This record gives sequence, structure tokens and C-alpha cells, in this order.
Amino acid sequence: MASLPIFVGLDYHQDTIQVCVMDQNGKTLKNQACTNDWRQVRRIVGPRRKNVAVAVEACCGAADLAQELADEAGWTVSLAHPGYVACIKQSPDKTDYSDAKLLADLTRVGYLPKVWLPPEQIRELRKLVRFRGQLVDDRRRAKLRLRAILRDERIAVPDMRAWTVPWLRWVREEADLSTTSHWIACRHLDKIKELDREIRVVERELGDWAESDQVCLKLMELDGIGLITAVSLRAEVGRFDRFNSGKQLSRFCGLTPRNASSGNRQSDSGLIKAGNPQLRCVLIQAAQRLKRYNARWRSFAGRLKRKGKPHNVIVAAIANRWIRWLYHQMQPDQLAS
Repeated sequence: MASLPIFVGLDYHQDTIQVCVMDQNGKTLKNQACTNDWRQVRRIVGPRRKNVAVAVEACCGAADLAQELADEAGWTVSLAHPGYVACIKQSPDKTDYSDAKLLADLTRVGYLPKVWLPPEQIRELRKLVRFRGQLVDDRRRAKLRLRAILRDERIAVPDMRAWTVPWLRWVREEADLSTTSHWIACRHLDKIKELDREIRVVERELGDWAESDQVCLKLMELDGIGLITAVSLRAEVGRFDRFNSGKQLSRFCGLTPRNASSGNRQSDSGLIKAGNPQLRCVLIQAAQRLKRYNARWRSFAGRLKRKGKPHNVIVAAIANRWIRWLYHQMQPDQLAS
């Protein structure tokens, strides 16, 4: 009996996991909760079970559990897309019992909407890349608040480039601010300086990581691609060959136009709302550099401009075409050459 396939759905929580065990005929064998530990999950399923297909929704912490079950228990473990699972369920009711059962049943019938389970090395890189993104967002907000103070005080900004050393010195020492506004502005300046230092520390760590990674080194050889773009692609995409086409990769990055056709009307409606926003931002910035410094993409941008396309559409089109081209450059046979 231990050789017969069984299907397991896990409803993951920080402290507990709801485990539903289902046989190949759809009969629920067990559906109970346990502590958040792969050994407890294996105890419920059965320690001798080997032909086990497990599904768990992708969420914070679920990837580590999935890796443990795959490595330690030897089971086949898949991460499920939570948004698509919710659409399939189509029910206003939500319980751990029903969620675990749905995951087990979707795995049994082969309808589970899967997402990629990255290896531990890529998950660790994602933490670094996203931590840097959080620091950059904090710095941007501090700069916006400082600008707001200058506008609120109606300060005439001198004719110099913002955020340079002379400009920062002017804000701290010469701007005609009230006592309270000056005190707050200095706190923002100190925070921006500290965030600059933290970002440089993280970027050095990312640089050390990239030096030992073949994919990052290959990416940084390309025109317009620096360290941040390379590690962002490596962290979020991971393996380029896990996609079936360049178009599929572009959609994952959120760079393809969303189809808004109906009947005889054929039209697009902006970029699709998919993928990691931080990755899409990095790729749009890379397209800006390609448009300026790369002859091929500068010529492509010129053709679109002559057709009357606005600047933002041109940049998005470059990013879309470039990531599709990159898909073919980053296949295993190309990396080996």
C-alpha cells in the first residue's frame, strides 16, 4: 500500500500546518493540523510513504518547508500560485480544512497552478536584492519629504543640481528655513546619508555574490547591464530555461501589453499588472540606457518616434524586445559557449 500514490495539500501558517491526505480516487484519508515542522507533516502522511505529491501555496516561509520535504522526506513538492488557486475555488468561505483539501485535489487531477521553487542560493539572493530595494525606497521617501519642506517654506532653490554635495550643504547651512523646519530637514539629511552608506554596503555584498555566479557575469557583459540589473534578473528569474519562450519571460517580467480586444475592436491597454514591480522598474531603467547608448535600440526608438509613439511607450517596447532577445542569449548552450 505504501507504493500507491497519494496527494497531500498543505495550508501553511507560521505556527501550524493543515495537512490533507488524499488517495488517487479522491477519498480524504486525513485532514488535520500539526505544528510547523516537516517531521510532523511526514508523521501525519506516513513515514514510509514515498510516492507522495505535495502542494503548498507560495507564501512567506513556504519555500523553506517545501525544500525540506523534498530533501528530507524525498517527496515531490510543488508551490501553488495563491491567486489562481483562489480563482479556481470560487467560494466565499475559507477554512484551513477546505484550503488543504482543495490543494490536494488539484494535485490529484493535475490542475495545480504551479510556480517555480527556487533553490536556496537564489532565495538568499532574493533577500539581498529586495532588502536593497527597501533601502532605496526609504531613501526616496526621505528625499520627497525634504523637498516638501522646501516647498512648504517657499524656499527659492539655487541654480545647482539637486542632491550634489554643494546642494546638500546649501540645505543644511544656507536655506532660509524656520527653526523647526531646519531641525527636521537636518534629520532627513542625516537619514539620507545613513541610507546611502547602507545601500553601498549591500551593493558590495551583491558584488561579491555576483563574482562567483556564471549567469550574473554573463549578464554584466551585455551593453547597458550593470550589477543591480544583473542580480535583480538572477534573483527573480533564476533560470531562463524554465520559460518556454521569450514572450513568456517578458510576461513574467510585466513588460508585455495587456490585450483589451472585444469583437471587432483590437487594442492594447498598457503593460500587464504582473511580475515583480522592482524587477520591472530595473528593466525599464535598463531600456532607458539602451535607448541612449546602444545603436540598435537607438535606431529602433527612432523608428517608433517617427510613428508618433510617446516616450514611455518607446521605452517599454525596448524593454519588451530586449528581454525576449535576452531569453535566447541566456540558454544553457549559450552560457556554456
